[in-house]
Amino acid sequence: MAEKLSDYKFKTDIVIRFADMDAAGHVNNAKYLTYFEEARFSYWGTVTGWNMKETGIVVGRSEINYLKPLTVGDQIVCYVRVTRIGNSSFDVMHVLVKLTDKGEEICTTCKTVCISYDYASNKSIPIPKEGRKKMIEYDEPRLILNTN
Repeated sequence: MAEKLSDYKFKTDIVIRFADMDAAGHVNNAKYLTYFEEARFSYWGTVTGWNMKETGIVVGRSEINYLKPLTVGDQIVCYVRVTRIGNSSFDVMHVLVKLTDKGEEICTTCKTVCISYDYASNKSIPIPKEGRKKMIEYDEPRLILNTN
């Protein structure tokens, strides 16, 4: 399914570093996970106000679609939104775009399943109610599958 950027309110700039390159001169595939993590943390800080030292969130799964390569010097932005919210887990969609003279070019998409987690008891817990509410309100209920 093609992502519609108009469904996304949140975006953040990502800086490509020379150290992110592989031997072919493209961003190494593993670096994309770091870009998506940076974007998620920025989203959570802005939208939910979560202090990530107090709110435990772990990644259960990431699915990445590499569509077009990125290189050093490319200007990129990552769009982020929640697409599904359950009791203790929720899906975050990321769209990495390159800024060009012709507009934004989608280069990579990623769906990450995030799990609300209590590190002290080593188990999943319900998503904090206030953060859950803020994500739903921000990303619009019509765009989120609510499985709770």
